[in-house]
Amino acid sequence: MPPLPAAPPVAAVGGVTPDVPSAPVKARKDRRVLRAVLRWTAATVVFAAVGSAAAYGITGMKRTDVPGLATENDGRWDYPTISEPPLPSGSPGPFAKLNKAGIHYADLRELLLPAPEGAKADATLRGEDGWLARKAFLAQYADAEGRETLGGLLTDNALRHIAARGWTAADGTRTRIYLLQFDTAAVAEDMASTQLANYDSPQYALRGADLTERDERFPERSAVDDVTRYAYTESKPYGAEQVREAYLSAGDTVALVVQSRKGGASEIPFQQTVVLQSQLLG
Repeated sequence: MPPLPAAPPVAAVGGVTPDVPSAPVKARKDRRVLRAVLRWTAATVVFAAVGSAAAYGITGMKRTDVPGLATENDGRWDYPTISEPPLPSGSPGPFAKLNKAGIHYADLRELLLPAPEGAKADATLRGEDGWLARKAFLAQYADAEGRETLGGLLTDNALRHIAARGWTAADGTRTRIYLLQFDTAAVAEDMASTQLANYDSPQYALRGADLTERDERFPERSAVDDVTRYAYTESKPYGAEQVREAYLSAGDTVALVVQSRKGGASEIPFQQTVVLQSQLLG
């Protein structure tokens, strides 16, 4: 190949030849820029790694372990670990697409919420083999005529079983939970929405709860998918005890959760109990 032509001479300006940097000087400048870029990149990676580690650490910590997020006890009860009972082999869940009747194939007695730590069980709700007599369920309603009417509705709607559980907590709060199972979800939903519950008050008054209204303080965000909830609280002035109650409609089952306490039933344990029972049914 022919030799490259020589670079043209640089013209002098004012008799002084300008100082033109050679190629090696430019290379050193490029290397300095590259090193600076690499240093900033490395620093960014380090800060990102530290930030990710801190975020992971906070995510993995309990709320009370994080400074500034710790909260005092808000009155919640200490329930045992709760898990859904196993289904019979080949049986779908109550809200599976194949289960059009919304049937709970799990043992209804296993769907009752367990008592919290330190509570004393109510032996009167155990029933025979875990099934509560219809008469014992109706006895909690105040009005004799209402008990008779409700008893007829349970018969007309082919009530299958009643499972119940109750306890008294250390603070004196009495809890009663009743699960009523019908043939289909359509029957149970109609029973709950038209025969037992209204928007602003229940259809039938419980003993000791003559004036009852819709519980406006029950948080809507605590709703459980596929479970319809009607929550009520006894209005002031109430008698020796305040009563809180909630009806739940979940598949083929209607639940009634009742809490009462002398001087006033706290809202936090009531909400906690209702939501946990809803999750078991849902």
